[in-house]
Amino acid sequence: MKTKLHEIIFEADTKPGKIFDISLLLLIIASVLTVIIETIPGVSEEHQEVLSIIEWSFTVIFTIEYILRIWITRNSWLYIRSTYGIIDLLSILPTYIVLLLPQFQYSYFLTIRAVRLLRVFRILRLGQFIKESRFIMAALKNSRAKILVFMYFVLIMVTIIGSAMYLIEGGINEGFNSIPKSIYWAIVTLTTVGYGDIAPITDLGRFFSALVMIIGYAVIAVPTGIITSEALKTQKEQYTNTQLCQNCHKDDHEDDANFCSRCGYSLQN
Repeated sequence: MKTKLHEIIFEADTKPGKIFDISLLLLIIASVLTVIIETIPGVSEEHQEVLSIIEWSFTVIFTIEYILRIWITRNSWLYIRSTYGIIDLLSILPTYIVLLLPQFQYSYFLTIRAVRLLRVFRILRLGQFIKESRFIMAALKNSRAKILVFMYFVLIMVTIIGSAMYLIEGGINEGFNSIPKSIYWAIVTLTTVGYGDIAPITDLGRFFSALVMIIGYAVIAVPTGIITSEALKTQKEQYTNTQLCQNCHKDDHEDDANFCSRCGYSLQN
């Protein structure tokens, strides 16, 4: 029974698996829409009972699904501490917190409301059903070292730019009266966001700002190139099956694989 349920819940190669995935996908979308509707002024008060019933229905369904995933997995702890395991838990936990701590409904209403909004984490589960999301995640994972080096370089750059701008505008422009504020301006300018809350007033400062803006376009292009390069490499390594090892939860096995490449567990069990 566990093997059969594992094929249905964790894989999508079979017809029951596809039906389960599509059904769960629709439920997640519907539950997220419910959370969004609850925040509309007047709707929550007018339809509180109906929304509460709908929310608890989703919570019960997702709780059963979460328990089943733990039960059918050979190594349950691996699933519980996995990314999707944590997301699954976060999607159902807020409703139970509100139920167990009703005394906070009034005095700490805003805090409880914030906890309840964690249900929006359900939308992150949509990534499980989009094959391309696994492809993108793999590319991001493979490029993380290069991205970290790039971020370190950017951090040094904004510190230098901010310090230089403090020397140029400091004492003349109130917006640049400290290096931290100047670094904040450098980040906003380098990323081409441009809030406009701090702006140079001297000719040299404006000239320097123009250079930073031009550099910003080049800086933005760098991580895109890194991720694209890794994506092209990852694309060659992707396989079409949805087999998930019941023992260690490794996916992306070769199409004709009979055993897990990580732990050696049989994929045919």
